Amino acid sequence: MIEVVASMARGSVFLAGELMECLVTFTNPMSHLSTSASSEMLAWASAQIHCQFHASENRVALPAQGNKQDVQAESETVLIPSRGERGQCVLDTPPKILFCDLRLDPGENSYSEVVPIDGPPSFRGQAVKYVYKLTIGCQRVNSPIKLLRVPFRVLVLQGMPEPPFPQDEEVCPSNPFLEEEEVSRRDSRPLERALDMLMVTTSRRYPHMFNITNMRGKVAKFCIFKTVYRLGEDIIGTFNFSEGDIPCLQYSVSLQSEEEIQQQYQRRPGQTPSVTGHGRHLESCLHTAFSHFSLPIPLNVTPGFSRDIVTLRWRLHFEFVTAREPMEPPTVLQNQSEVTVWAGAEHVDVDTFSWNLPIKVLPTNPALASYVSQFTGTNTITI
Repeated sequence: MIEVVASMARGSVFLAGELMECLVTFTNPMSHLSTSASSEMLAWASAQIHCQFHASENRVALPAQGNKQDVQAESETVLIPSRGERGQCVLDTPPKILFCDLRLDPGENSYSEVVPIDGPPSFRGQAVKYVYKLTIGCQRVNSPIKLLRVPFRVLVLQGMPEPPFPQDEEVCPSNPFLEEEEVSRRDSRPLERALDMLMVTTSRRYPHMFNITNMRGKVAKFCIFKTVYRLGEDIIGTFNFSEGDIPCLQYSVSLQSEEEIQQQYQRRPGQTPSVTGHGRHLESCLHTAFSHFSLPIPLNVTPGFSRDIVTLRWRLHFEFVTAREPMEPPTVLQNQSEVTVWAGAEHVDVDTFSWNLPIKVLPTNPALASYVSQFTGTNTITI
């Protein structure tokens, strides 16, 4: 028997356009007493990246497809990476031959491929899913083909030109401690230039002020310093209730993603988008002058993107509970020495209203996202 191990050295998360490297090890566990005549013979092995698309039949109406046979005879030597997979293969790279007619003693083969920049990001939504896998096919002489699949995650930074950035564009402050050759070599690498531009885009801060009102008057003033974030960042906002005319009893802020199927693919006309919550902050704020919240963006979620079938957007969802009548604050006498306990009113007539603030969520450094990835980047089979 031959053991095949595929391992991604730098983690299992990649940015579209980045070079993915995988070490494929073929091991013949024969003992040292065995002769070369008893060594194993492999006919061929190749590797290929592909992306599988899954759609919920209850929410997505896809155009009819012709009958496709996904059957591979045992004698065939053509690699079909999506064989046996559910859904549709929406993207694949040309297969790369690792070797042919190999008489195996223990050995290693390296595979590298640029993750396609025009593909969708990895996404597991309520209506659609995009799943990336590296498939390694290998065949022993006179034996059926075996497939080893290594799932991985792809982040897409939409809006990047091709090549990712003009060579004469300065995207970050120059480092005086680096030689000119080092700087030019660093800037020529697409991943590092993309991360530089990503840092610049998400580091810009400018106060955005909003007056929060309902039909009875002004409730508060809200301030947020930016609306473009990376995965893993904290969203911080502040409230000033001292400028409000209407007492606010409670507020909540939720981080939500909105998955919308394009109109031509909707199962039902006027189909509402699917909303998923990723964190919530709730606070009582009666007689509070100032308040703030902090919501972290998880590293394992999908940044916003748009494809021909689905669009993913991000937003902050606010909910406010306000009193209909003014409420007097508790009074404390100036020379009072005893402890006083203030009890709120038992019955208060309230109004509730909500508000959505769109934000942008962009990818982060793929090495950082690899720490929380559900994929190990290593898989094994025995043939």
